[in-house]
Amino acid sequence: MAPHLIFWRCRTVTLDIVNFTATSWCCDRGRVTSNIVVKSGSWFVNPGARDWACPPAPAEVAAFHMGLADYASTPLLDLPAFAAGWEVGRVVVKDESIRFGLPAFKALGVSYAIYRVICEHAGETVGPADWNGLRAVLASLPPLEVVTATDGNHGRAVARFARLLGIPAHVFVPDVVGLGAIAAIRAEQAEVTVVGDDYDATVRRAAEEAGSRPAAVLLQDTSWSGYERIPQWIVDGYSTMFAELDARLPATEPALVVVPMGVGSLAHAVVTHYRSRDHEQRAVLLGVEPDTAACIQTSLSAGRSCAVPTGSTIMAGLNCGTPSSLAWPYLRDGLDAAIAVSDEQAADAARELDALGVSSGPCGAATLAAARAALAEPGSRADLGVSPDTTVVLLNTEGAQEESNC
Repeated sequence: MAPHLIFWRCRTVTLDIVNFTATSWCCDRGRVTSNIVVKSGSWFVNPGARDWACPPAPAEVAAFHMGLADYASTPLLDLPAFAAGWEVGRVVVKDESIRFGLPAFKALGVSYAIYRVICEHAGETVGPADWNGLRAVLASLPPLEVVTATDGNHGRAVARFARLLGIPAHVFVPDVVGLGAIAAIRAEQAEVTVVGDDYDATVRRAAEEAGSRPAAVLLQDTSWSGYERIPQWIVDGYSTMFAELDARLPATEPALVVVPMGVGSLAHAVVTHYRSRDHEQRAVLLGVEPDTAACIQTSLSAGRSCAVPTGSTIMAGLNCGTPSSLAWPYLRDGLDAAIAVSDEQAADAARELDALGVSSGPCGAATLAAARAALAEPGSRADLGVSPDTTVVLLNTEGAQEESNC
């Protein structure tokens, strides 16, 4: 059965797919001539996704994180009221509001990637898995600096670990990023450049800057043709989150896992983890995007990776116009469904989680909004195979912030 696209209810936001060319960092994706409409509640489903399989993430990633002195597994919190209301067995939140002292999951990917960068810089495959040891390695090597682009928390994580390692960091941010997020990055002693353009253009600026400086390494959480090794390390770094989940949830327990999507790197990690399992009962994977920046759902419905124009959204960390080239084939083949939610839905969900004692910004709370919308509709509920025994896992990717940018 072929994937299909369904639209229902709420306001409509029309997103014309545009030609995306940037010879410095990605290939020409070409213009898709059909006009694809994505609105709050738009639904895409791929009935064959659960049959797709892929290799697992490297096993050593979780061991690296668990060996760090400041490592702690993040909580898994039960939400019994939602389980009762949605008529499912259990609803749990994987709460990434504090990870290595930072308010988001991004620290997992950045810490592992920067470790791998240092090992490569030293000509080694394995290095000391602690910050003091890595600083000692760096002291014996030629200078190194890191450059990145961010909507918020990724850049803050890059700046934090660069500061811990004593290396310079230059972080580029689009001008829609809030002043609080910029201040948090600068507080980590990073240089910050505000770009008067969107996220995709900001990534190009960062790539150009890194390419112009001999000692600089681009540490980016999206990928394109010719730049995939470091983004893959970042995706691998996210796998620790799912190793922790496996330790808390029975492997054969029916599950619906809901993940926020920007460029799709975290969703890539989700697909990698759950589509590499041999268990008979495979998890159902649902991705959620802002209705103003639904590049993944647009690409899924078009059948090819597409760039879309982005608008303003409180889900700033999901405000991305182009899927990661690494993530795209995994999402195309292994993601069961995608849904778009509005700012109002995400804000309402964040308030509800806060009332239950769960710190969440709108990007993380988008998973609650997505699950509510999908499970309220008989058609999408049937598409997801939800039953009274299903465990719903919501990935809360960020803590509440004055100006939240996951």
